[in-house]
Amino acid sequence: MLEIIYHDEYMVAVNKPAGMLVHRSWLDSKETVFVMQTLRDQIGQHVYPIHRLDRPTSGVLLFALSSDVARRLAGQFESHQLKKVYHAIVRGYLTEQQTIDYPLLEELDKIADKHATREPVLQECVTHCRPIATVECPIAIGRYATSRFSLVELEPETGRKHQLRRHMSHLRHPIIGDSKHGDLRQNRGVSSHFSVSRLMLHASFLNLSHPITEQSISLVAPWDAQWISLIEQFGWSDDVARLGVQVINSHD
Repeated sequence: MLEIIYHDEYMVAVNKPAGMLVHRSWLDSKETVFVMQTLRDQIGQHVYPIHRLDRPTSGVLLFALSSDVARRLAGQFESHQLKKVYHAIVRGYLTEQQTIDYPLLEELDKIADKHATREPVLQECVTHCRPIATVECPIAIGRYATSRFSLVELEPETGRKHQLRRHMSHLRHPIIGDSKHGDLRQNRGVSSHFSVSRLMLHASFLNLSHPITEQSISLVAPWDAQWISLIEQFGWSDDVARLGVQVINSHD
């Protein structure tokens, strides 16, 4: 059962769990559970995906309930009329607000694009990064006697594949739990010492104009138990309370 965070006659939004694929794909032929099919069965209605989240990323995922509404919502995404806000826990101290304007080479899929004849192109990528909190733990994961972590808020202007994960890696503050662009030793250390083993990237907010009424809507996706567990262990509960993100009780 998916957590529905918004539902009317035109669209529906869910809080996508980490590790769940958005829709069926021949690239993951062994998978049997998908957000799109699960939601369709849950509400008894066909749904139209408007955007995607990487499999390990959790948070706000929006679907239209008709092809016309899907077209209108897709237009907002394409013209950057809406605002997406993510939160991430990264390695090291990140204490300065900044805009990451760093082009990324297009990532072609090893399977889906293996017959592509063109070369990957360099794509414009812009991400706004705001630090929220930091912590230093008396645990040696790397070469130092202590380990440092930061909670950051990320707002992408562009929507490139793995943009946030690659931009944070570029800053040498990789997102915890990122197996492709991150620090594998840090990932193992956090899993071992803090019992958290997911990608610490969550789409917390999506602000958009309603495709029919044109009213401003803010969709909020609560953080899951692993997120809250790490927040509590790092002593960031007060910092998180000020963000306005709803949370799931870590003891549920």
